[in-house]
Amino acid sequence: MSTKRSFWVTGASQGLGLAMVEQLLDQGHQVAASGRDSQELDALGKRHGASLLRLPGLLTEASQAAAIDQQLLDKWGALDGLIINAGACDYLPDDTTLGNLFERIVQSNMSATESALNCALSALRKGKQPQVMVIFNRYSALQLYNPTQPPSGVNSLPQGVREQRQPLLDRGIDLTVVAPPALSVSLPPEAWTAQSAAAVLIAELEQRDPELMLEALGMNNLWPLPEHVR
Repeated sequence: MSTKRSFWVTGASQGLGLAMVEQLLDQGHQVAASGRDSQELDALGKRHGASLLRLPGLLTEASQAAAIDQQLLDKWGALDGLIINAGACDYLPDDTTLGNLFERIVQSNMSATESALNCALSALRKGKQPQVMVIFNRYSALQLYNPTQPPSGVNSLPQGVREQRQPLLDRGIDLTVVAPPALSVSLPPEAWTAQSAAAVLIAELEQRDPELMLEALGMNNLWPLPEHVR
């Protein structure tokens, strides 16, 4: 991307989200980052100064999420891109166990994704060629409840996001969904690192494809699980 733009990256404390923040900043863009407290984000803030805007990390908490839209407008007046890292563990409750881990990854990212879309909408509508990219992994793409039921916005986070495509397009906002392929599709997983996956996804932003596939071998490189459940 040759033009300087403004982005908000969620789930940015580590892994893929952090790598996307770092690379966008290195390319000269303005970046807002939300996620858990992170020494790596602190270091990026010292290196890039005002180009990095730290936002409240817990999008699942209404009081924090409600303030974000105004922060973006006060700082930049608009937002060109929202990158939702919807495979992150940033929003997991502290009492998450191995037994409920995957369900909580889906549920917490459902809440965070909905909050991010709502918070960013007015700023995106003021942006230049605004776009949203939502990135899923095998965990967050799982269907909740009875897997024999058809996917819907209630039981499937990717389906819920896809249902927002037309409402976003009606507002002039493009949507790219990045997700693992369906089980019926043969796509060998690749040994992505956070940095290599971030580089490819950032390059794909300009293409604005509606759908992209990402299958990772060793997902902990991109979406680290909490240490106590690894």
